[in-house]
Order: sequence, then C-alpha cells, then structure tokens
Amino acid sequence: MKFAVTYSTPGQGMDPERLVEFAQHAEACDFEGLYVPEHVALYRGASLGGFELPTTLEYADPLDLLMYVAAATERLLLGTAVLLLPYHHPVILAKRLATIDVLSKGRMRLLTVGLGSLAGEASAVGVDFATRGRRTDEAIDVLRLLWSGGPDGVSYSGEFFDFENLTSYPHPLAPLPIHIGGSSRAAARRAGLRGTGYFPGGNLTPTERAAQWDLACKTAPQDNLEYTRWASTELIPEALTSYENQGVTRLVINPRSLDDLTTFAHRFNLS
Repeated sequence: MKFAVTYSTPGQGMDPERLVEFAQHAEACDFEGLYVPEHVALYRGASLGGFELPTTLEYADPLDLLMYVAAATERLLLGTAVLLLPYHHPVILAKRLATIDVLSKGRMRLLTVGLGSLAGEASAVGVDFATRGRRTDEAIDVLRLLWSGGPDGVSYSGEFFDFENLTSYPHPLAPLPIHIGGSSRAAARRAGLRGTGYFPGGNLTPTERAAQWDLACKTAPQDNLEYTRWASTELIPEALTSYENQGVTRLVINPRSLDDLTTFAHRFNLS
C-alpha cells in the first residue's frame, strides 16, 4: 500500500514557509506524494456536498503550488486531487505539466483530473457546464497526443479542439499517468476507458463504491488500474486488509498538523 497526503490552502493556509515545512516533513516521513485541490473561482451560493463555500476561501493555483513544492523537496511525488481539466486548454496545460515534470526530475506522477461540479465556475471561464465531460475526454486525448508527438508535429480535430502539425516540447520524462477523480459511474467509466487510475470521492456508500470500481475495471483495456482512496488520519494497520481486498493501491490522508504526519508515519512504519 502506498500512502500520500493532501495540502489544502483553504484549510492549511497560504504561508509559503508553512507549505514548505509541511512538504519537507511529509517527505522526511516517507509519504509517497502530496496532492492539492483546485477551484478557479468561487461565488455566492456555490456549494459542495450540501455545504456553501465561503467566497473568501484561498485556493492556490495547484500547478504553481506544486512547482514551489518541487523546488523545496527531492523525492515527493506531485499530485492534484483534482485538477479541473475542462477549465484548462490542453495545449497550454500540456506545456505546464511537462515543464513541472522535467524540472522536478520526473515527479509529476499523481495527476488526477475531474470535471468540476460548480456551474458558475464553468460559466466564469466560458465553458458550457453540460459539455464538460466530452471536453475532458478530448483534453485527455490532446495531452497524450502532444506529449507523444515528434518533430513533425501532430494534428487533432474534435468538437472542442482543432490544430494541425503542432509540436510541444519539452515532453515529460516518461508518459504522465492520468488518474480520474469523481463520484459517479461516468467518472468510473472514464477512468477505465481513458485513465491510468481511479480516485473516487469520499461520499459514496460501500455498495456504490464497489460498483464504480467494478465498472472502472471492466471498461479498462488492461488490468493495471491504480485505485486511490481517501483515508482517516486515525486509520489503524489492522484496517489495511479491508482496503487491499477492495483493490486499493494508495491511501491519501488529510493531516492538520505536522504531528499528524509523524504519528501516522510511525503507526505504519513508513520511516
């Protein structure tokens, strides 16, 4: 089992020294990687899981934050949970992600993308909320096409993106895994068809969670999907067998302090 952590600036704050201390401590405790969330913009009435989001929540740009973390660490893998893919143009995003991967010496390995669930956020960036699933599918295809293209360029013609003979260098040091996040069967199906892993949300019943993972596995062309799940900082080693029996390959915790990181790492003999 792999273990990673998340750092959310609305909860942990934007202090750069605190961020670096957190990331370096996670690395010292031998956690695999660090995930960060994304929201491009908020507005009055925006809610997630039935809770209205305060409009003053500070959501850092996830890729800029990860580049900052990369400069202060050596081994920690970099991840998003989730990057709102339909709100990014894939030609620009391909360049940004590849740049982070090269400068971090191949550590942009925990990229998880999702659709976003706030209609006002989609509208703010000029995206039709109803099309974000199809836009995401095309964006994944475009990213991979650009990263694999040679010096003569690659071409693409789709519903949302169209270009001819483009090159985008640098390429990532190795093909970037693209995990799919979400809490729906559509997300699970997308993980199987286009993803290298599935990272479902936390608010699912055990029955629905199992059904989604089964769907992801059945739609995947090969039996090598990674399965990432959220876990409590209070998790005990005896509970790992249950996760392993469900096919989980990585657990992500949301610690509130450095002591949480230390205690969890000692409990599972990470370091």
